[in-house]
Amino acid sequence: MERVAGSVPRRLKQSVSTGIKQAMKKLFLFLLPLAMFAADLVKEVRHELVTLPYYGVFDNLAYRVDGSKVTLFGQVREPKLKSDAEKAVKSIEGVSAVDNQIEVMPLSTSDDQVRMAVYRAIYSKPNLQRYQMGAVPPIHIIVKNGDVTLEGAVANSGDKDTAGIAANGVGGVHKVVNNLRTDSSK
Repeated sequence: MERVAGSVPRRLKQSVSTGIKQAMKKLFLFLLPLAMFAADLVKEVRHELVTLPYYGVFDNLAYRVDGSKVTLFGQVREPKLKSDAEKAVKSIEGVSAVDNQIEVMPLSTSDDQVRMAVYRAIYSKPNLQRYQMGAVPPIHIIVKNGDVTLEGAVANSGDKDTAGIAANGVGGVHKVVNNLRTDSSK
């Protein structure tokens, strides 16, 4: 009797272990498409935003995907770009809601002059000229009331520092916040 009783828990353990493994496999197979969907959704949101016709070097768009909800962040010069970004993201299959927190920058002639001066100062540097290529350059220059914020990504910390120093040297700039990321910090 002891022998039979001792073997029951072992069989029970094997049965439970097999059941848990099967349940985990089913859960994994269920969650895998959801994870792939989320990755595809992130790529699609990014694609829709960077291909907006009026999105440029003086605008900054960012986003967060939580399941099927997308939250938009950033700063733009034109109200139309804010609404176009929301429309483009809403049109993506699988997006159930869009929270548009994009800030429209105030109209300002002096800020426009600072934008252009900072642009020229940054892109006149030989080691930064390569970032000027492409439809949407990776260095975004945001100006609000004379304060400059640099957003985007560059190849190395030397390029980040050069861009910050160039922006700081422009007349009419009150302060510079250098949020540029380097490829090594991705």
